Amino acid sequence: MALYTKEQAQALLKKVLSYSKADECEVSLFGNEGGNIRYALNAVSTAGDVSTTGLAVTSVYGKKAGSASIDEFDDAALERVVRRSEELAQFAPQNPEYMPMLGQSEFKDSITFNANTAAMTPESRAEMVGKSLQVTKDANLLAAGFLENSSSFNAVMNSKGLFAYNKSSDVTFSVTTRDAGGTISGYAARGFTDVSKLDTASATRVATMKANASKGAKAIEPGKYTVILEPVAATYMLENMFRFDARSAEEGRSFLSKKGGGTRLGEQLMDPKVNIYSDPFNPDLPGSTWGGDGLPRERTSWIENGVVKNLSYSRYWADKKGVKPVPNPSNIIMDGGTQTLEELIKGTEKGILVSRLWYIRMVDPQSLLLTGLTRDGTFYIENGKIMFPVKNFRFNESPVIMLNNLEALGKQERSISVESYRSYLIPPMKIRDFTFSSLSDAV
Repeated sequence: MALYTKEQAQALLKKVLSYSKADECEVSLFGNEGGNIRYALNAVSTAGDVSTTGLAVTSVYGKKAGSASIDEFDDAALERVVRRSEELAQFAPQNPEYMPMLGQSEFKDSITFNANTAAMTPESRAEMVGKSLQVTKDANLLAAGFLENSSSFNAVMNSKGLFAYNKSSDVTFSVTTRDAGGTISGYAARGFTDVSKLDTASATRVATMKANASKGAKAIEPGKYTVILEPVAATYMLENMFRFDARSAEEGRSFLSKKGGGTRLGEQLMDPKVNIYSDPFNPDLPGSTWGGDGLPRERTSWIENGVVKNLSYSRYWADKKGVKPVPNPSNIIMDGGTQTLEELIKGTEKGILVSRLWYIRMVDPQSLLLTGLTRDGTFYIENGKIMFPVKNFRFNESPVIMLNNLEALGKQERSISVESYRSYLIPPMKIRDFTFSSLSDAV
C-alpha cells in the first residue's frame, strides 16, 4: 500500500475518532514501504520488498487506558477496533501517572523525506550491490552485506484536537569483507536520507583495504593507550550515553545521577570540546519535529562545552517536578573539529587506531562502564604512521571518562549502529588512556 499523504491520513483519523465514546481517544496511523538485499560469500542470499500499514487506537476513561490495533480499514473494522480499545480500557487498572492528552498544536514541517530514496527499486538496489561485489571480487576477498531502503509515515490525532504527521526516508548499507580462511576482516557502514549520497563501491573499498591491511596482526600487551576511534567505533561507545532522561537521573539510575541525590545538570562532566545536541532540521541527519507525546521538537543542547545543559522530561515527570517538559531527542549530533582521520593519525606519536567495536555490554549503568571487543581492523600507530595491524583487544571503559580524556576531534560523519539501527553524526576522536584489559582471538 502506498504511503498516506497528510490529507489522506487526516481524513481516516477523523473517521476513526467519530466512532469513539471514551472520555479521551487517540488514534495512530503508520506505514512503511521499501526493500532490501542481503548477500554473503559474494552472492545475493535474500532480497525482498516490504509494505505495511497499521492503525492503533487508545481509549481512556478517567485514568484507565486500553489500546487495540488493526491492519484493515473498512468502516466495520475501524469501528470494531475502537470498541475493542474501549472494552480493554474498562478492564484496565488506574494508571496513577496518566496525563491528559494534549490539544491542538502547530508542528513545523520536517525535512526527513527524500524522493530519490523513496523511488528506489529492486533494480537500483541490485546495481548498488553489484558495485560492492565487484570491488570485493577484485580484491580477492569475500563479502557479506546488507542494503535496505525504507520510506515511512506516521500520523497521530486525538479527541482534544491534536494532529501531527511526518513522512521520512532512509537508506543504509553495511559490508564486511574477509578472506576465504576468515583470518582477516574489514567493515564499512553508511546511512543517508538521500540515496544519491551513497557510494557502495567506495564504502566497500574501505572495507577491503581494512581487511587486507590486517594480515599478519601482532599481539601487543594490553594496557592504557592513546586511541583514535573512527566514527563507527565512537558511535558504538557513545550511544549508551545518549539517554538524557531526568527521571532515571533523579532516581539514581543513571550516569547523570549525583551521589546523595539530585542530578548532574549544570556540572562540568566532560572535556570542554564536547558539544552534543539534537536538531530535527540538520540537513545531514534530519529528525521528526514532534514526539510521541505530542510535544514539538526543536534544537536542544544536551552537553555544551562539556557541561550538562538539559535533561529530557516526560509530561508526567515535568508536572511532578514543576518544570517544562522536554521531549526525547529525535537525533543525536556531536560537534567535531577540522582535522581528517589521516591528520589525527599524523599527529599521534604512539597509539592504536580502532576501526570498530562490537559485543558491547553494560558493566555499571551509574558510571556507564562498558566492556566489549575491537574488530575489523585494529592498527598500531607510531610517529604519525600506521606501522602494523594488531590483534584485537577486550576493553573496559566508560564513555564519560573517555570524553574527559579527549585530545582531539576530527570532522563529523553520519555513522550507523547496526545494534540499534540508528544513525548519528559523530566525529572521529583521539582519546588518551583508553583501557584495553586483555587480548581477544576475535577477527
